[in-house]
Amino acid sequence: MQKIIVSVSFGKDSLAMLLKIIETKMFQIDEAVFYNTGMEFKAIYEIRDRVKIILAENNIKYTELKPNKSFLYTMLKKPVNHRNGTKSNGYQWCGGRCRWGTTEKLKVLDKYCKDDIQLVGIACDEPKRLSRINKIKNKIAPLVSLKMTEKDCLEYCYNKGFYWEENGIRLYDILDRVSCWCCANKNLKELSNYRKYLPEYWDNLKFLQTKISRPFKKKYTIFDLEEKFKEQV
Repeated sequence: MQKIIVSVSFGKDSLAMLLKIIETKMFQIDEAVFYNTGMEFKAIYEIRDRVKIILAENNIKYTELKPNKSFLYTMLKKPVNHRNGTKSNGYQWCGGRCRWGTTEKLKVLDKYCKDDIQLVGIACDEPKRLSRINKIKNKIAPLVSLKMTEKDCLEYCYNKGFYWEENGIRLYDILDRVSCWCCANKNLKELSNYRKYLPEYWDNLKFLQTKISRPFKKKYTIFDLEEKFKEQV
C-alpha cells in the first residue's frame, strides 16, 4: 500500500505545505522526511525541532535522511574524475551548473520513498519547478491546489509563529531563499547581507574558499567579494 510522505526542508514553502495539510486534513500523512545536508542554517534546525513535536502530536512518523558521505567530504575530499580528463579533490562549491548536492538529495529521497507518494513544497508561482514535478507520477505539489504563492507561504508561517531568526534578524528579510548556507546560487545582495548580518556564516565561507580553488561567483572568490563589498560602504 502506498504511503503518503511529505518531503520537508523546513524552509517557508515546505513548512507551509506541511502545516496546511495537517490543518485542513487534505491528505492523511504517513510520514515526514527531512534530508539533512549538515549545512543548514541554525534556524532551520530550530524549526525542525519545533515541528517534530507537532508531528508527534499528530501521529506522523518523522524520518531524517543524510548524504551517503558527509557534505564536506564530497565538497573537499572525494576523488573526482572530470569529463575533460582532469582530476580534483571534491566537487567544490555546489550551485549553478554543478548542483551535486541537489542531485545527491534527490537520489537519496527517491531511493527512500520508492513508489510512495511524495508531497513536495513547490508554490503555485514557480512554473519552472512545477513543470519538472508534473512529469513525475508519484510527486504532488499540494500548494498548487491550495493556490499558495511563495509570499502566501511566508505569511502563513509567520502567522503560525515561525520566523527563521538568527542574530535578531529574520533570514527571509535578507535572503531570497533559506537553502544551505554555502549554496553558490546565493546572489550578491544575499552575500552582502551575510557579511553585514551573519558574520559567522561569512567567516565559514571564507574558510571554505581557502580549501577550494574555484571562485564562488563567476570570477569572484569570497575574498574578492569581501573587497568588493568594502568598496560599496
